Order: sequence, then C-alpha cells, then structure tokens
Amino acid sequence: MSANRPAGKRGQRLTYLVKRLEMAERARMEEVLRPLGVTLHQYTAMSILEAREGLSSAQLARRHVVSPQAMHQLIASMERDRLIERRPDPANRRILRIWLTEHGAEVLRASHVAVDVVEERMLSTLTDEEAATFARAVEHCLAALSDRATGDADDTMRDAS
Repeated sequence: MSANRPAGKRGQRLTYLVKRLEMAERARMEEVLRPLGVTLHQYTAMSILEAREGLSSAQLARRHVVSPQAMHQLIASMERDRLIERRPDPANRRILRIWLTEHGAEVLRASHVAVDVVEERMLSTLTDEEAATFARAVEHCLAALSDRATGDADDTMRDAS
C-alpha cells in the first residue's frame, strides 16, 4: 500500500472502510425503519419525493439509482400502502407523476426521527467540527466520482437526505 494512501488503523483501504460504514449504516437504518413499516428503499424514495414531488417513475428511478423495473415494484408497494399517489401529468396524460400522500408525509416525518438517531450514533465519537469535515469530504468524494454526463451524484444523494 502506498505511503500516501489513507488507510484504517489496521491498514485497510479507505474504500473498504467506506463500504463497511455503508453496510453498518444500512443495517441500523433497516432496524429503526422496520417498526414503522417502512423499508430502506421506501424511505429513500419518499425522501427524494419530499424534496422533488411530482417526479415520473423514470425520474425517481434515476435519482434512487435503481432500475425502472425495480422502481415499478417499489411504487406499486408504496401506492398499496398509501404512502404515495400517482396523478397524470397535465401536459402528457400518459406520464404519471408521483406525490407523497398525507399519510406518506407523516410516515416520512417519523422515519426521519428514527434515522436521525442512527446518524447521531454514527457521528457520536466525532466533534461537531470533525462531523462537518467528514460531511464535506464525503460530498467532495461523491462529486469526484459522479458522472456529469449522466447525472450528478451530489443531486441524487442530496435528494435522499
């Protein structure tokens, strides 16, 4: 390993540590969302819609970074659970726009509270300054790896926060 490459205490690659953090964060989020009857994919989709209601299924799939087929199944389950509703686009009635229902917004607010606890736990060993530096560093890394030709990773992740 290069002497200039950042590594963990035991010499782990930074990419390995990021993946372990992502897996731990996902597991904790799934734990806190389960009692609310929400999956992590539903939470992510609702968070995106909270910031940008009225997206089409294809737009939501791109921002969620899932296939259109996976999004179709997710939308069907969310509609069944009354978390979202679809309305025809006034300009093109073949396009169905997706909106949070009042029930969906209530579930999302409760989910945010639960996820805040996970985030606070994740950052609990950092000072406020370290947490802010960490957030900026992650944003810079996302920007460096984003494909500007097909969409901005920063926009995708900001929508899901």
